Amino acid sequence: MSSKNSNQDNFIRFALEANVLSFGEFKTKAGRLSPYFFNAGGFNDGALLRALGQYYAKALQESKIDFDMIYGPAYKGITLVATTAIALADSGRNVPYAYNRKEAKDHGEGGVLVGAPVKGRVVIIDDVISAGTSVRESVELIRAAGAEPVAVLIALDRMEKSGTATEIGEESAVQAVEHELGLPVIAIANLVDVMSFLTASSDAALTSYLPAVQAYRAQYGV
Repeated sequence: MSSKNSNQDNFIRFALEANVLSFGEFKTKAGRLSPYFFNAGGFNDGALLRALGQYYAKALQESKIDFDMIYGPAYKGITLVATTAIALADSGRNVPYAYNRKEAKDHGEGGVLVGAPVKGRVVIIDDVISAGTSVRESVELIRAAGAEPVAVLIALDRMEKSGTATEIGEESAVQAVEHELGLPVIAIANLVDVMSFLTASSDAALTSYLPAVQAYRAQYGV
């Protein structure tokens, strides 16, 4: 197995064991019946969060993106950016991090940004991109602070066209972010990696979900 794939495969196995990635039949917010479900909120204890940060840090380092600091949009992005900062420090790269409040604070230090001063080249860290709203808001906040967003780092790219079950868009939310904002999106793993993992799995129960995932990708994939 190539080193490129080891981080993806290990992450998919980790997400399965944590019940963050599951297979079956799930209705998405868009009303589609998806054969898999990914909920990063399930990385909900210290050991899982520490390991997750290590996967984010490795994906960021392997991307070779040049950056000065990392930023997490509230709320999920707050724990993600903190654990990634710790993992980067453990690997020898100590970088500042910041996040935003949902509501501006009018006392104390005030404002919506918390943590290190937002400056230089900034990587935005989130779990997935479903509509791209939080990324667009983050880009506005980062640019308003005088800094430059340079990439978005997520856990899983669903590689799925936007829209509903009946109205299918031309591109995915990830592609829309890349085209509209001109930012590369780095994912720890994507749907093709998930399919490769299922194909190579010796677990018959897991492999049995592959046709449904392939059919879903054929219908909605990019």
